[in-house]
Amino acid sequence: ETVSTDYDTSDRLYFEPVTVEDVLAVCRAENPVGVIVQLGGQTPLAIADELEREGIRVLGTATASLDLAEDRRKFGALLKELQLPAPEHGLASSLAEARQVAARVGFPLLVRPSYVLGGRAMDIVYSEGELERFVASAAAASPEHPVYMDRFLEGAVEIDVDAVCDGHEVLIGAVMEHIEEAGVHSGDSSCVIPPATLTDDEIDAIERTVRTLALALDVTGLLNVQLAVRDDVAFVLEANLRASRTVPFVSKAVGLPLAKVAARVMAGASLAELRTEGLLHPRDGERYRHLTHTSVKAAVLPFGRFPGVDTLLGPEMRSTGEVMGIAPDLGLALARAQEASAARLPVTGTVFISVANGDKRAIVFPAMRLAEIGFTILATRGTASALSRFGVPVSCVRKRSDGTPNAADLIADGRVDLVINTPFGRGPRSDGYFIRTAAVKAGVPCITTLPGVLAAVQGIEALRRAPRSPRSLQEYHSLRPGSQAAPAERHGVAETVEQLSIGLDPVAGVAAAAASAGGGR
Repeated sequence: ETVSTDYDTSDRLYFEPVTVEDVLAVCRAENPVGVIVQLGGQTPLAIADELEREGIRVLGTATASLDLAEDRRKFGALLKELQLPAPEHGLASSLAEARQVAARVGFPLLVRPSYVLGGRAMDIVYSEGELERFVASAAAASPEHPVYMDRFLEGAVEIDVDAVCDGHEVLIGAVMEHIEEAGVHSGDSSCVIPPATLTDDEIDAIERTVRTLALALDVTGLLNVQLAVRDDVAFVLEANLRASRTVPFVSKAVGLPLAKVAARVMAGASLAELRTEGLLHPRDGERYRHLTHTSVKAAVLPFGRFPGVDTLLGPEMRSTGEVMGIAPDLGLALARAQEASAARLPVTGTVFISVANGDKRAIVFPAMRLAEIGFTILATRGTASALSRFGVPVSCVRKRSDGTPNAADLIADGRVDLVINTPFGRGPRSDGYFIRTAAVKAGVPCITTLPGVLAAVQGIEALRRAPRSPRSLQEYHSLRPGSQAAPAERHGVAETVEQLSIGLDPVAGVAAAAASAGGGR
């Protein structure tokens, strides 16, 4: 859609399905120098090998490297060879093998197939009783490949890194810290630039890992690496040799034209040559560390259009878009991102809280802070008991299973302004399910993770302070320490944003950008 209205971007635009047959038809019409498959999500990567067999040159990273990163068995072996930390893992082609892996690795396990889109059929398995169902689901999603099972790192901080490699040198676009804990798909999780809680040593280690992987995979173009940090160790989860959904976010947050740089690299330029011609600055790879503003990416979730669908987030992606909030501080950036995603946080009113037993201690201080700034706190019996013992003023309300009026009734009647509910288990019709679906139907923000609660409290406090005047991207980037010119202006970023819809389809996009042999751009 953006390309179709920007006549400086391409010579011609084709609206066709992303299939081998249709891409070949375009290539026969255009006679391109080559085809770029890194800018359309997972779908074009899956057809890159077939395009090469048909005589079409795939620009950028070789198809053998694409396969090495996508095939879970091969990628696991590469991590072991490079001595990079990774969760203990195994592969299974049958339920019997899955049980053997589970016995060796232990629960909880993250079960995932290879060569799938959006975390399809990926899930966290907590016991052997759940194993058969989830292994069967993952196997059905990718029947030609074994199911990959790795130890799920509970309580870890998940990290995304976007980078560009020319085969010899790696440019780090940004290290992004997820707000939600590991286990929520990166497309559904909010993330922040610069990282909010990582130490310099942890960031240094993450950058070294990304550079090692990029060079070992012989990447030419874009690279996205996902990691999980626990106990000061950065574990590699996966590497995607393509543009991730975070590339537009990084580009605008940092003022670095990653897609343009990557396209030039795929077409044959080196990063050194791009610095010589002025497209890049010698210190662009560390720019994200020294920003004077904070940017937050938040997911747009479609639950309001699907009545009855549970809002719990997990390894399988559910979002349909993403937005961005930018501000001088984290709290306000979070609040602006929430508002842009149609989940505006309240600044006064009533908060309903019902959390799992394991979360009751951690919820005390966020609840106490909300009470201190004037919110009325409601909670179910177990949560209310825990809060009251710590001196939090709270009123007890019934669960749905205890009769009426209950929490879901209060939400439906418009007497609740914010819902905090962490899951108790997998039951499809548990009390939590009815609470969350009632919140969606009533248009009440509903938070289902503890890190999300902490972020929301920061956002609410920021909204309660005096409002700040909007700034353009150019103004934010011109405040960067040592900046001699606004980087956003230098790279032609003209948008003025406080809340910005990114506009990159998280599922699949344009399959290929053809560089025409007949003189096209």
